[in-house]
Amino acid sequence: MGDYTTDNDRCDCNIIHVEVVEHVRENMPEEETLLDLADLFKMFGDSTRVKILCALLHSEMCVCDIASLLGMSKSAISHQLRALRQTKLVKYRRDGKVVYYSLDDDHVKGIFDQGLLHVCE
Repeated sequence: MGDYTTDNDRCDCNIIHVEVVEHVRENMPEEETLLDLADLFKMFGDSTRVKILCALLHSEMCVCDIASLLGMSKSAISHQLRALRQTKLVKYRRDGKVVYYSLDDDHVKGIFDQGLLHVCE
């Protein structure tokens, strides 16, 4: 990624644009919603979780399959899946003794695809 810092990106004015500030304030989501969004984006800050999401883009998988794919322990994968479930990025279903994981919904695929598109620009 490139360095976007230049002398041109610093604001030297001391004027508050009250109308702009009020407009933005009125349209900002609630604080709790923003905290939830920050938690969601934190999930993408770990390469193992990103790899799990990428794998689940292609197929529903059990913990054993994900562990084999990523060369990690089932315990480590389960730990990451728990975090992904808590932020509603993945869901699971039980089939007998096997638990299968998949992306929670199409929004997750969209978030992943947009992020991938952005970093590949």
